[in-house]
Amino acid sequence: MNSLEVRIVRLDAMEVVSTLGFGPSPEELAWKQIQTWADSYGLLSSLKAHRFFGFNNPSPAPGSPNYGYEQWMTVNQEVKPSGKIKLYRFPGGLYAVTRCQLRTITDSWKQLALWRESTPYRSGDHQWLEECLTPEIFLFETGRMPEEAMFDLYLPIVSEQA
Repeated sequence: MNSLEVRIVRLDAMEVVSTLGFGPSPEELAWKQIQTWADSYGLLSSLKAHRFFGFNNPSPAPGSPNYGYEQWMTVNQEVKPSGKIKLYRFPGGLYAVTRCQLRTITDSWKQLALWRESTPYRSGDHQWLEECLTPEIFLFETGRMPEEAMFDLYLPIVSEQA
């Protein structure tokens, strides 16, 4: 990515179900938990009706192969969380957003953070997010490699005027 394409987005408040994976590959665990729960309620028949967000929780620590990954799926308020699935109301916020494939996600995060440093925006305190735009790669047997998955990276920002 020579020229990072960034757009400013205000995410509205939304209801999400949340689950946490922990270990050397926590994303896979978190996706599987969301899949099992959502499938039991028939919510995966229309992926376009939902958005899928995630983030490290807790972040990787030096010297440990283990870390956490929290996976979200947008839902309506009528859903019933169960087991490791919790219901959460995300308040939303202002974000700088760029698109990338999973294979370049680490470099894209670095570039987005550098981009913010050269703008009038300050770093926000709200949750940073990775929105998976191709959830079928993680939820179904598509034959596509996970590295091909497309993501929008949401870097929390605050306007200088705020």
